[in-house]
Amino acid sequence: MNSMHYIGFDIHKKVISFCEKQVDGTVVHRGVIRAIRQDLNKWAIERKVPWIGAMEATLFTGWIYDFLLPYSQELKVAHPEMLKAITAAKKKNDAADAEKIADLLRCNLLPECYMAPTEHRNLRRILRYRNLLVREAAKMKTKTATLLMEVGAEYSKRRLHGRRYFQDLLSDLEYVPESALNLLQMSHDSVDFFSKMQKTLIHALRNEPQISKRVQLLMSIRGVGEVTALTWVLEIGDINRFSSIGQMVSYCGLCSAQKESAGKEIRGPISKKRNKHLQTVLVEAAKLAPQWNPQLAEIHERELKKGNRNRATLAVARKLVAYLQAVDKTKKIFVPKEVLKEAA
Repeated sequence: MNSMHYIGFDIHKKVISFCEKQVDGTVVHRGVIRAIRQDLNKWAIERKVPWIGAMEATLFTGWIYDFLLPYSQELKVAHPEMLKAITAAKKKNDAADAEKIADLLRCNLLPECYMAPTEHRNLRRILRYRNLLVREAAKMKTKTATLLMEVGAEYSKRRLHGRRYFQDLLSDLEYVPESALNLLQMSHDSVDFFSKMQKTLIHALRNEPQISKRVQLLMSIRGVGEVTALTWVLEIGDINRFSSIGQMVSYCGLCSAQKESAGKEIRGPISKKRNKHLQTVLVEAAKLAPQWNPQLAEIHERELKKGNRNRATLAVARKLVAYLQAVDKTKKIFVPKEVLKEAA
């Protein structure tokens, strides 16, 4: 291990700063590489000594990690929030950041984060793009209603986005400028386009062999649909990296941050340090799941009697996380405890 070199990378869009050190902290080489595959390949081939690398998780980390992994003995990705707390300094530049990452790696103090396999990240990218399409469709629906209100037109909110109703509405509008009619038609066509695209992406993900069985098992939970199941699978990744339900609830952003000092513990609002994609889907699912799941409906009613609707939703979301984790770990169809007791 004395011959092993430790390399820290500070990654940006166009350049990558690196610092290469020996185990005793001696700097072997430092410099800047252009963030393109040809230069990275040339740099990696020049390494004559086995090396372990580390980099901060950023927008550009994924492809660089995949490219350098075959050349390294081991490659790690640091958690950006935790790394920020450790490497806070008065003097900050790319070269210094790369050296600090190399030192943290060399001393085994790097706050490492989970890096999903390449195939898994590719599928997750598709799901997140689908979420973007859904948000854009919602914006276009709002814009359609806004345009109608601006020209003083009456409409049925419930039926507005139906194809036949919308075309009949446009043909019956009077004293409406031609420009407004064109914008209304464009907005409606955009909603149709975004809706078709997102359904196509969801269908493709459902039929993906490497996750289809896992998704199907999660959907055995009443109140869990395909979007919730897909989000869980693609955002969680390896379920075994969470050892307890507490860790899972924290990762999903369904609890507050813990602040304890001098024996006093203070709990604030829901923490912002979470997987925001998973949190959003679970909260939305928790609002609808009680309609389909008697056990979750009972939890919601019990918490609702205490007078806080948001806390009731969070309680349902936490129980939903427990159900999802149980199914994912056991790889068995979900059966509620109440049904098991009746069967016994």
